[in-house]
Amino acid sequence: MPVHTSQGSQGNRGRGVGLGLALVSAVAFGGSGVAAKPLIEAGLDPLHVVWLRVTGAALAMLPLAVRHRALLRQRPALLAGFGLLGVAGVQACYFAAISRIPVGVALLVEYLAPALVLGWVRFVQRRPVTRAAALGVVLAVGGLACVVEVWSGLSFDAIGLVLALGAACCQVGYFVLSDQGSDAGDEAPDPLGVIAYGLLVGALVLTVIARPWTMDWSVLGGSADMNGTSVLAALLLGWIVLIATVVAYGTGVLSVRRLSPQVAGVVACLEAVIATILAWVLLGEHLSAPQIVGGSVVLLGAFIAQSSAPAKPSDGPVASGGSDLERELSAHGTAA
Repeated sequence: MPVHTSQGSQGNRGRGVGLGLALVSAVAFGGSGVAAKPLIEAGLDPLHVVWLRVTGAALAMLPLAVRHRALLRQRPALLAGFGLLGVAGVQACYFAAISRIPVGVALLVEYLAPALVLGWVRFVQRRPVTRAAALGVVLAVGGLACVVEVWSGLSFDAIGLVLALGAACCQVGYFVLSDQGSDAGDEAPDPLGVIAYGLLVGALVLTVIARPWTMDWSVLGGSADMNGTSVLAALLLGWIVLIATVVAYGTGVLSVRRLSPQVAGVVACLEAVIATILAWVLLGEHLSAPQIVGGSVVLLGAFIAQSSAPAKPSDGPVASGGSDLERELSAHGTAA
């Protein structure tokens, strides 16, 4: 019938738009470390770069915060947690990590978050997880061992690896917080409003921690070296704030609304691939063959963990609760 054909066509177009938005989000997020590292090497403290990113994005999204100001009364704990963990914690740990270890390695370590969340579900909340999800955890951990080359005695900076793991743990906090509102239905908080207030909370927290008044502001008026190429520091900062934060968050949220969480999660895995390729091309950060293989295994494990459905969806509230949190995993790169 014509009506069904029209609806199917609209659905296909919607999925196509959703895939495009998810890809844009992955590229935008993946380029954040490549743009930030030259600024750090030019003399800016990693915390100052994070503060500039979060504060600039918070100002850009201030109109959305005003529009959703009711969230301050309805979900204060969620906004505070998202700002502390999902914004300030993740970004501070990640940027501090890339100041000591390659961008690709830091992001691949951060991709342990899905495995860590499943560990939280299984051992802290004592909810069942599927065998496929457990296999994903094993693959992710094994792949990480190859990425950090454990046979060389952790040749990378140990502090850098700890910071990258800290970013992964902050991602876990974000996923757990997201699960708290998963049963709210139509009363669930608007994700763009949560992002806007999360950025504002993160900016306030980072202002106290980073103390931007001690920053060497003259760096922003000069240039930064990107593997032998001089790039304006202001241009790199503009990319980090507008593209790698505002556009990345916005397109990520919109893509999840048009796609199933599983599909969005698969596209989100491209973030690590894109970040590694960009770091290879633009920063000259080459990975060895075992690291490339290990990174592929990490992404495969993350994909399996994200896309695994509950073993027994009709087991009642316990299984249902596990399903909600597992569905949050699949939006790792696009919603976190």
